[in-house]
Amino acid sequence: METAPAPAKSPALPWHKQVPTSFLAALGLSGAFVAFVAFDQKYWWQSKEDYSFGWLVPLFTAYAVYDRWPQIVARLREAGAGPSGTRGVRLALNTLAALALACGALLFLLGAFYRAGAGASQPGTFALTLGMVGIVLPLLFFNAPGGAAGAGVAPGFRLSDLWNEPRARVAVLFLFPVLIWLISAPLVSAIESRVSLFLLRKVVTVVAFSFDLLGYPLEQQGNVLMLPKGPVGVADACSGIRSLTACLFAGSFLGAMFLDRLWKKVFLVAAAMFFAFLMNLGRSLFLTGWAYAYGPEAISGTVHDVAGYAVLGLTCVGLLALVPLLNLRLEHAHEEAASEPETASDEPRS
Repeated sequence: METAPAPAKSPALPWHKQVPTSFLAALGLSGAFVAFVAFDQKYWWQSKEDYSFGWLVPLFTAYAVYDRWPQIVARLREAGAGPSGTRGVRLALNTLAALALACGALLFLLGAFYRAGAGASQPGTFALTLGMVGIVLPLLFFNAPGGAAGAGVAPGFRLSDLWNEPRARVAVLFLFPVLIWLISAPLVSAIESRVSLFLLRKVVTVVAFSFDLLGYPLEQQGNVLMLPKGPVGVADACSGIRSLTACLFAGSFLGAMFLDRLWKKVFLVAAAMFFAFLMNLGRSLFLTGWAYAYGPEAISGTVHDVAGYAVLGLTCVGLLALVPLLNLRLEHAHEEAASEPETASDEPRS
């Protein structure tokens, strides 16, 4: 008997033919908005050490989109397969996206006019970045396929469908590449000063209390610690806001790329902020103890710099160690499920 030849496999389509043209156009326009924001934020990455990590943001953003591209293509196909969810959910998402787009466009224009008149400024940069977020996410949402309400859309409103609406599932994949620019943009000066002052007061108070508890007397005068061998001033740079923003960026990236559940991502970001404060507190305790023993002049230069780099290194190690720990429980659950013997029953299910 002659066997029929196996059907030839159709060649895989190139990446630009797997994605609707309208979505590719929206993606290109979104890239232009992001590029303008990066050009604006570059000034702060150069001039403020607290935001020098911003040079990594474009690289990490591009890597996130590249790494998620197979998921993006798959969800675009899912969205184009047909309408799903309920009419109430689609109406709610369309309304929210339209409002976000309008507000984002207004903020972006205000930031652009502010920058044109006053040059690089914190309010202008923050308005540009927030406006870009409000524009890009709705732009990608509206240009994902499946936007037209057809006969297959069920009436009513189910809250659970908010997370399962196909176009929303496409936009969710771009949350990290878009929202991460809010971290690399400097806060408005008044807000940043208040956060820095709050952290600084907490650090000085805890250091003074710790030394008093250990039996090493010192006097706190505002942000100055009076030691037996001379005063030590705790500068604004020692508040920990630099390590806080850097660790917030690192925790957001690790959570977005290596964790699969929302609560894990939130936990890792919160842990990053806690690690930043805790490690900066340990650095302040070490430097104060060094000044207590060898004098205030001994903590300048190498000792100060090494302590700062050690804080960032230990914080990164702690975050990297948390990632496999958070995934460990899920992996064990999968192994237990796979090891359970499969029982087959011939009786029909009721």
